[in-house]
Amino acid sequence: MLKIRLARGGAKKRPYYHIVVADSHAPRDGKFIEKVGSYNPMLPRDGEQKRVSLKADRIAEWLGKGAQPTDRVARFLSQDEALADKVKWTQGNNPKKAEPGKKAQERAAERAQREADRLEAEAAAKAEAAEAAARAKEEAEAAKAAAAAAPAEEAPAEEAPAAEAAAEEAPAAEEATEEKAEG
Repeated sequence: MLKIRLARGGAKKRPYYHIVVADSHAPRDGKFIEKVGSYNPMLPRDGEQKRVSLKADRIAEWLGKGAQPTDRVARFLSQDEALADKVKWTQGNNPKKAEPGKKAQERAAERAQREADRLEAEAAAKAEAAEAAARAKEEAEAAKAAAAAAPAEEAPAEEAPAAEAAAEEAPAAEEATEEKAEG
């Protein structure tokens, strides 16, 4: 298949393009059939010199033979008065161009699933920790309630042994005083 396309020339950072007719399988700057124009993007758009120069009659002949212009060359050809009726250029519209491919969508879905699982596990761990904290709080409150109830019952019991101990010490003290007095 024949293409009318750009072949880059010029120096580094100083591009210059030849508009050529070439086989579609040939390299960009490689072998071509015929040079049919030039494009110098370094010139100003509205300058005295033309940025694009075309051999309209040769291009028309190649178009008649079935050569297909690339998008950029078709834009140049549609701006030329002699070729405007032969080449209708419309701006391409590919809304799916920016969408990721199948593999990228699968990887994104897997990543989202892993993130959801991680968040779910964190939420479960937080809920478990909150539940354990609530149980510990309930146990602490129950222990406080038991401690508050137990001293009330234990207080009289503690006083009784203290009274018994004092009663036991009192006779012993009396015996000791009696022994001193006798002795």
